[in-house]
Amino acid sequence: MKDKLKYKELSENNSKSRLIVRAGIILPALLFLPVRNRKMAVVEKTIFAKILKIMQKELENRSGGQCELCGGNHNPAAFPIPFSPSISADTAILICENCKEQIEDPEKMNPNYWRCVNDSMWSPVPAVQVMVWRILNKLKAEGWPQDLLDMMYMDEETKNWAKAENSEIGNSIVHRDSNGNILTAGDTVVLIKDLKVKGSSMVAKQGTSVRRISLDMENEKYIEGRVDGQHIVIITDFVKKV
Repeated sequence: MKDKLKYKELSENNSKSRLIVRAGIILPALLFLPVRNRKMAVVEKTIFAKILKIMQKELENRSGGQCELCGGNHNPAAFPIPFSPSISADTAILICENCKEQIEDPEKMNPNYWRCVNDSMWSPVPAVQVMVWRILNKLKAEGWPQDLLDMMYMDEETKNWAKAENSEIGNSIVHRDSNGNILTAGDTVVLIKDLKVKGSSMVAKQGTSVRRISLDMENEKYIEGRVDGQHIVIITDFVKKV
């Protein structure tokens, strides 16, 4: 109870710290601040560290001390979900070093490693659902993540929270076809070459029309649509707008 009261006081009195987490920035931007602002940033960093320490205890109790994504126990630590409406144990998860490294550096993402979310996708904890949904969306070009996304159930509020990351990132992304034409959700495109669909024996044939496409708001090279009744991810370099 004492820890919860202390956390409440810290979080209510430091709105800037909450904004930093909501924006997905974990404070190493300290060196880029003007000198007059660095002292305040150091204070905010200290407050943030205290909040994480208090949060860690709650998350360990919730998860039994195991990573809430892979189930591992390699130095699990509190991880606030970026683009969350607030900062609390309800908007954070406990994750191991292996998961954290790949989440923070997309270039290190190993698709096969993330098959571990086959289990965690069914977690009743909204924060875990949000993180799993975002990970699967980043990997859906692999094929199998889309199958898991189709099976996932999230209530509307949790789904909107999961999509908040895309809303922030998506504002700067423009999708273009092979001729440089801008693509928008709902457009019809035609494949300009045969495309083998990852994770299946299917080949989408050149000349196939894909109607009512949707856009991947994290990657300007990816669009989605249905071909022969199957939902697939398509690289924009291989389509032209009709």
